[in-house]
Formats: sequence, C-alpha cells, structure tokens
Amino acid sequence: MRVVLAEDQFLMRDGLTRLLEAHGFAVVEVVDNGPGTLRALVTVRPDVAVVDVRLPPSFTDEGLRAALEARAQVPGLPVLVLSQYVEQLYARELLASQAGGVGYLLKDRVFNEEQFVEAIRRVAAGGTVLDPEVVRNLLGGRGPDLPISRLSEKELAVLELMAEGRSNSAIAQRLFISEKAVGKHTTSIFAKLDLPLSDDDNRRVRAVLTYLGS
Repeated sequence: MRVVLAEDQFLMRDGLTRLLEAHGFAVVEVVDNGPGTLRALVTVRPDVAVVDVRLPPSFTDEGLRAALEARAQVPGLPVLVLSQYVEQLYARELLASQAGGVGYLLKDRVFNEEQFVEAIRRVAAGGTVLDPEVVRNLLGGRGPDLPISRLSEKELAVLELMAEGRSNSAIAQRLFISEKAVGKHTTSIFAKLDLPLSDDDNRRVRAVLTYLGS
C-alpha cells in the first residue's frame, strides 16, 4: 500500500516512516510543507495519505487545506489527518465529504501502533476514522432547528460511536447495552434524520454525514 507522509518534525517523520514500513506500507514520498503536500498528493495519488494539520510556511492549517484541495482535484483520495489540534472549520469540510475515506486522529491520543495502523487501513479502504475528542468538538454548537437536535442523548451517543466507524457490537459493548437496543436506536436515528429506506450501510454513512454537517 503506497503512502504519502506529510509531517514537518524530523523525529515524528522518521518514526512514522519506520513504523509504516515495518507494517508493510511503502512510503513513496515524505514532505514537510503545505505546497509540497498538495503537489505530492495530486501527482503521486497514493493509496492513502497521512497528513499533519500544521505545516510550514505558516504553521496554521496548511496540511489540512492541502488535503482538501487534493481531494477536490482527486475525488476519493484517502486522507488520514494526524494532529495535536482540532481545526473545526476545515475538519468539518473534510469529514463531510462523501468521496472516499477520511480520518482525523489526535497525536497524543494514539496509544499503540496497532490502533494507528488499523486506522490507516480503514481509511485506505474508504472508511471513516475519528478520534472521540474530534467528534465532541464537531458536535459543539448544534442548533435547535437542526435535524440532529431531534435525537435523544442515548441516540447521540450511538451516532457518535457510529461516526467513529464502530460496529453495532462494538457500540453495544461501549454503552453497556444489547445489540438489539443499538439496532432500535439506529432505526430511530434514521427516522429522526429523515433518511429514507436503503441499505443500512448507506444510511449509516448518511447519518454520520448529517451529524458532521450539523
């Protein structure tokens, strides 16, 4: 699996390269700035990109903006954002995209290499991976007129875990309820968000997009 890595700190860059290669990934290009990230993503078109949010020259949101622009030029390009911060405006735009796999993890909350490698593989396969702290930040400020406001606290908890890419079984274990209860909450979520009948996987994605867009 071909990876482009965008990280400006040498130790992080070197460590991530070694970790990825140890797990069978081919790190085909490593960049340390925003313009270089955009060029690499568009020209190399990797199977997945791992991108830091804050890159030179401004050290603000270059990496995230480069990822958004690259996905505009290459729809569906899988991108896993790795950062110390939640940049809400651009994070919402990235995660609300319906084209391809995306993820957003916080560096200080990646606790082991298996978790990190699994996240990369899931994004490369077209899935969504979100740190729970990112989810909580994106949930902030939901207005009373938005569809998401119709959900109960338990339904919001189920949807939050759904947005992290968890299965019904994993959600049940996390919330200490039965899988049947998760199924009932999920059906209620679909109804309250006005999601018409289709296959459940499609409605789960659409529910998550509604949630992120709110």
